[in-house]
Parts: sequence; C-alpha cells; structure tokens
Amino acid sequence: MSATLERLRALRRQAGTGAPMPPPPRETSRPGTEAPPPHSTRPEVPEHIRRLLGLRERARLPRPAPPPRPLDRDRRLPGLEVEEGLHYLEQFTPWDDVPPGVDAGFGKLGELRTSQLLHFDTETTGLAGGTGTRAFMIGAADWQPGGLRLRQLTIATMAAEPAMLRRFADWLAPDTVLVSYNGKCYDAPLLNTRYRLARLPSPLPGLAHLDLLHPSRRRWKGRWENCRLGTIERQVLGVVREDDLPGSEAPRAWLDYLRGGSARDLRRVGEHNAQDLRSLAALCLHLAILDTAPP
Repeated sequence: MSATLERLRALRRQAGTGAPMPPPPRETSRPGTEAPPPHSTRPEVPEHIRRLLGLRERARLPRPAPPPRPLDRDRRLPGLEVEEGLHYLEQFTPWDDVPPGVDAGFGKLGELRTSQLLHFDTETTGLAGGTGTRAFMIGAADWQPGGLRLRQLTIATMAAEPAMLRRFADWLAPDTVLVSYNGKCYDAPLLNTRYRLARLPSPLPGLAHLDLLHPSRRRWKGRWENCRLGTIERQVLGVVREDDLPGSEAPRAWLDYLRGGSARDLRRVGEHNAQDLRSLAALCLHLAILDTAPP
C-alpha cells in the first residue's frame, strides 16, 4: 500500500514539473491465457452437424455461355476491295445515240460537253443530315464512247470512309459538271461535311451543279402525285423497277451488314443506286431534248 502511494506522489511531482512520465507497467498474461488473434477464422462446422441443421454448400456453377450466333456466310460484296474495307465496282451500260453535247439551258448552265457530266448519287445512314449522317456508298456515272460508265464505292467499315472520299475526289476535274437529283440540298452538303470531319479538302465547292429536281418540278409539278425520281422515271422514261429495295431501307441494310448480317440487301442497295444513276443520265438527256424541241 505504501509503495503504491509513493508511486502516485512521484507521478504527481513529475506531472507538475513537466518531466516525462514513465510508461505504464506492461501487463503480462499468465501462461495459457493468450488472447486469440484478432482475425481468427471461424471454426468449421462438422459435417454431421451441418446435415442435422440442413445446411448445404452453395455450389458455384459457371454461368452458361450464350449460344453462339449463327454465322451468315453470305458476306460477299460485288467488286474489288481496293483498300481495306473499301469496295469498288465498275459497270458499263451500252447506250445508243449519245450526243457530244447537251443544251443545259433548262438548268441555266447553257451548252455543255457530254464528257463533262458526272451524275452522282449517295446512299446514306439516314435522311436527317448533320454530322451524324454519313454516306456509305457513292455512285457516279459518266459518258464514255459507246455508253455510260457506272462506278460505285462502298465502305464495309467505318474506318474506310476517308479512303472512299479520296477516291471520289480523284474522279472530279475542274471542269466537271455535277448532275444530281436534289443533290444541291442533300448529297453535296452531306459530302462537304464528311470531307471536313475527315480533315480532307472537299472537291465539290466551285464545281457547276445541275440539279434535275428543280426543272422536273417546273415541268411536271401537279401532273402526278409527286416529283420523286422514281415517279419521274416511271411516268416520263418508262422505267419500271423489279425487286427494288426502297431507299428508306438502305441504312438498315448497311447497319445489318456491319453487325455481321447478310450482304444480300446491301447488294440490292447497290443495284438501286446503279438504277438511280442510269435514270439521272437518261433524264438529263430527255430534259435537254424537250427544252430544245420546237413548241
């Protein structure tokens, strides 16, 4: 008891003088009474106790893999793969009595050489326009001795778009006259946007552009239900398409192909585009003849 009091007095003296206090006495445990480690594992329940309690081990079964998607082997695109993901198709349509020049007065352009004309049409991922819409196919037709040459560029991957734009630019010359159907308002602005996003110079500004939609409306508006190219070619040119894929189905056909689907509908888009080009060429010659014919 006296030793305890003496130690307390010493602690008070040290606390009052600022002297360091001695460390508290280390507690020692008796042999055999050691505390269990703080992270000791729980003892396993014996198997017969588990059976009595109705406990069951949870079996970790592997998650079943999704069934493999059936591969569609019909992935063939017509033409040659000239660069990775870029397909090029060239066709030739014989044509009789191609004039050396056309009077494009109906489009306010005057006399033009037939060899200057480049009829073009695009197939795109939508009709809304804007930066989110891209052309996945560009078709062009020009007059050659004996007929009409059709050329088409189709991209099978997103990364092939700059290569397609560069190839199309190579088809244009400073004196080229573009011929389209509503291309001034849709196709040309869309391609200009894609060139800009690809950081490539657009070859379209500065070229003369003959848009056949406007002279067709001036001549035939109100005679039929509309002035779409399909209506004009049927009523004026006598062209009847068979098994034609509507243009509204073109975005779906291309996206299906990108996702591993069949190329069948994408080939039909190419056939639709080629017929658009032939109709453009025939309509241009037809309007020139009507404009120069005597009343």
